[in-house]
Amino acid sequence: MAKRLPLILILWLFTDIYFFHVVEILTTNHLIHLAYWFIDIILLGGMLSLIFIRRSGKAAQLLISGLMAFMLLTFVPRLLSLPVLLVEDLTRLFRGFPPHAIWVSQLTLSIAAINFLVVLFGLTRGRHFYRVRRETLYFPDLPGAFDGFTITQLSDIHSGSFSSEAGVQKGIKLVNAQNSNLILFTGDLVNNQASEMNQWIPAFAKLKASYGKFSVLGNHDYGDYIKWETEKAKEANFMRLKQVHGDIGFKLLLNQSVNIKKDGQTINLIGVENWGKGGFHKYGDLEKAANGLPADSFNILMSHDPSHWDAVTLGHHRHIHLTLAGHTHGMQFGIEFLGFKWSPIKYVYKQWAGLYKQAGKYLYVNRGFGFLGLKGRIGMWPEVAVITLKRLA
Repeated sequence: MAKRLPLILILWLFTDIYFFHVVEILTTNHLIHLAYWFIDIILLGGMLSLIFIRRSGKAAQLLISGLMAFMLLTFVPRLLSLPVLLVEDLTRLFRGFPPHAIWVSQLTLSIAAINFLVVLFGLTRGRHFYRVRRETLYFPDLPGAFDGFTITQLSDIHSGSFSSEAGVQKGIKLVNAQNSNLILFTGDLVNNQASEMNQWIPAFAKLKASYGKFSVLGNHDYGDYIKWETEKAKEANFMRLKQVHGDIGFKLLLNQSVNIKKDGQTINLIGVENWGKGGFHKYGDLEKAANGLPADSFNILMSHDPSHWDAVTLGHHRHIHLTLAGHTHGMQFGIEFLGFKWSPIKYVYKQWAGLYKQAGKYLYVNRGFGFLGLKGRIGMWPEVAVITLKRLA
């Protein structure tokens, strides 16, 4: 965050100063002008403090979350409305710079107000604004018994961020309403500690699927992001985290596979530990997990980080028909409208949300059930993914 802060501040200040022209045109009230800059000074001071404060502990995390929310509320609406002003200024350039048209400033302010309400909704209600996303995938070698078989995928629960029991229950009821054959969870049950799940165990234990519930670990499940008093305490936390999966009725796959049988036919479910590009740990071992499976078997892989697909899965000698991942959260911020999909996370991850296909293999990246850091979701709503397997005739 600190490394990117200067660039963020420059962009924020540019939009801030540019948008102030709208305020000047629409009102000459000096108190409004003063309030505009006073809010910005407070936010600027908070952002600069991130350079100096120690970014660990509950208080620091609350400060960071609050600043992120405050910045989004002030920055995003202005940024998305500025193209109107830019177009006007370009036309004024060729017209000898006549005065700004009041109606353009009014339009700019209206667009900013609409976006402000969208951001406000995301920060207050978006964290539990669950959306069901459905995909039907066709395979020529899918065993006939599994034609129409349904899978509900969850990812990135991040129970340590939850505060609303009603909100969580809403999501769980939505999952059960899908009546899927399998429920698969692709990692990040907690933020850091197994104890974060204690109050949520009864709720998640209510998830039901006729052919079982299976899970893998995500990068946050290992306790790598906080300082432990002793290595033994970290190991104890990890052991407890693995037990919690059992407490909520999930079979945790640790670089291993299981057979799912239906009417005498079988598909294989493979689960690897977390494997991520860059600085993320590479605990996952696909070779070990898939060892011994028949060469012509139908295989579904659970792997938390989608970068594993490009780096390992696609080139693996064993054909993996479908990979299910999560991890990105869609950055909890973006735009999805009429097939258009964008989030800043796309500049970090090649596959970051939704369905991808390459060389006859599918990857589905779940946008996540929970949230982390930002206490909300804006445009990238929490997700329950339902995938239907069909045999291609």
